[in-house]
Amino acid sequence: MKKVIALVMVCGFALAFASCGGGGSKTESTTDTTAVAQDTTAAPADTTKTDTTQMK
Repeated sequence: MKKVIALVMVCGFALAFASCGGGGSKTESTTDTTAVAQDTTAAPADTTKTDTTQMK
């Protein structure tokens, strides 16, 4: 009986992996045509921390 249950479980796992493989054809367009260009001229924010351990 244990072998039958194990066989059924293996078949179930094989079916689940086969159905969720993700290797199918791509029918949807992945490009976003409504994206807005970002301003690259602005300087990035200063993220350095000030060392406060040696304050006088």
